Amino acid sequence: MKTDYIEFKKQRELGDILSDTFAFLRAEFKPFFTTFFKIVGPFLLVMILALAAYLYFVGNMANIMMFDSGNEAASFATIFIVGLVYILSIMAVYTMSQSTVLHYIKSYSNGKGTTDFETIQKEVYGSFWNFIGLGIMVGLSVMVGFIFCFIPGIYLYVPLALSFSILVFNRMGASDAYSYSFTLVKDEWWMTFATFFVLGIIVAIASFVFKLPIVIYQWFKMGIISGEVDAEGTLDMFKDPVYILLNIVGTIGQFLLNLISVIAGVFIYFNLNEKKNFTGTYERIENLGKTSD
Repeated sequence: MKTDYIEFKKQRELGDILSDTFAFLRAEFKPFFTTFFKIVGPFLLVMILALAAYLYFVGNMANIMMFDSGNEAASFATIFIVGLVYILSIMAVYTMSQSTVLHYIKSYSNGKGTTDFETIQKEVYGSFWNFIGLGIMVGLSVMVGFIFCFIPGIYLYVPLALSFSILVFNRMGASDAYSYSFTLVKDEWWMTFATFFVLGIIVAIASFVFKLPIVIYQWFKMGIISGEVDAEGTLDMFKDPVYILLNIVGTIGQFLLNLISVIAGVFIYFNLNEKKNFTGTYERIENLGKTSD
């Protein structure tokens, strides 16, 4: 066992969940991100290229609508295709990233601090469609909850956010993981909500750092800072390499910050699982018995 090994399978308070999340990232920074980018990197590259193309063609479309209306149909078709590729790449990236994080932690926990890249990669690709199916179920449920009334959306989000951890660590199918998430959070909803809420504030504040340069540059290009609004500069902004680069950096930064929520969600899952099933406690008892033998 590694000297800086962090045990996931135990009960934790809110402060411990937050501190251990960052402790895990510090201890596993190099192996974690090496594994992560080996698996998710190609999908992330496609997403970045699609984002750059989308921003460029949106800016080009704005110019065509004002100065060359004859090419509107072709431009709309291009934006639709590029936008579709961008949306699909986002879905693939977030699916692969969440699956990679969860399977990395699973390998880390099973290996007591050591991981096996081949196993992680195999399990990530093998569970891709289960993650897609569960993601659609969770997304539609939460969306409907927010549409009909804001409070049901929040209520549904709390347990369903843990369903992906259940899918991996309980080895359940998508529908079973969806259903069991409500059982897991039963009697612990408020504590789970409070943890996600505090975590959300931390991630939101950190995300603002990546959004601020984009906003400042937008104001600069639009002439808001100088007090002279430039309509042509506003249209050209979407094709501006600096603006596109800032958006790419901001998107990657916010994307990586989302990993903090995924890791913290695993700690939340194991905390609730220990309270209900004592899985980690039983494993430690068994290991003590083996050690004494």
